[in-house]
Amino acid sequence: MSLYESVIIARQEISEEQVEKLADEIDLILKNNEGRTEKRENWGLRSLAYKIKKNRKGHYLLFNYECPPDAVKELERQLRLNEDVLRYLTVKIDKFSNEPSIPAQMTSRDERQIRTEQEIDGEGSPTLNNSEPNPVNEDTKKHELQSDEKGES
Repeated sequence: MSLYESVIIARQEISEEQVEKLADEIDLILKNNEGRTEKRENWGLRSLAYKIKKNRKGHYLLFNYECPPDAVKELERQLRLNEDVLRYLTVKIDKFSNEPSIPAQMTSRDERQIRTEQEIDGEGSPTLNNSEPNPVNEDTKKHELQSDEKGES
């Protein structure tokens, strides 16, 4: 049997109980098809990079499982039929990681804190070294002053 990893995005309108029910259904599909779930993580409600079916957010689930290829086909067929599932991605992997994934380690509060710190520090935007004057800017200022004195614009 092969090792697989799937990430599933469910609609933002469903409750946490419905998300857990969906995860239990996925576990059941795998068990019924001779597979076993190694790891299951609920990453919670997160913002999407772009709208999917008019949704700006989605509940993310991660599954690591071992099963035959036919079980993956059945799982993906069931995910396509489920109206609560916006997207899914299944990839074949070489080995499972025993550590929790990065998104599972970070809470939404941690993400907001990181974003706030980046805004305060000004990361992501180029910073100027103010200790040395920029020769291009000094020349431009001199040219503008000379133009204003001559009445040019």
